[in-house]
Amino acid sequence: QVQLVESGGGLVQPGGSLRLSCVASGSFFRLVTMGWFRQVPGKQRELVAQITTGGTIDYADSTKGRFTISRDNAKNTLYLQMTSLKPEDTAGYYCKAFLGSRDLWGQGTQVTVSS
Repeated sequence: QVQLVESGGGLVQPGGSLRLSCVASGSFFRLVTMGWFRQVPGKQRELVAQITTGGTIDYADSTKGRFTISRDNAKNTLYLQMTSLKPEDTAGYYCKAFLGSRDLWGQGTQVTVSS
């Protein structure tokens, strides 16, 4: 079954760090652009960062300099290293495989930044 499974979320204090992981099942991972998105209840899901098969990376302005996206094609795994976390980073974080008309989403992992 083709799926994405995120992990690594949790509760962290402001200024802290977390690393999210997204493991893909299926042979598509190394062939597609992958991305991290986040969503707060009542708001649209927004792009956090994305990485192409060639390693080109784009970040949302709000996460530049604090978040780092990476991928390990040998492990079919996408990562998001988050540092200097702020309360406004609190959201559900979702990974996405850009498959065109059949984009694939994970179930999400919750990140809460609070003292």
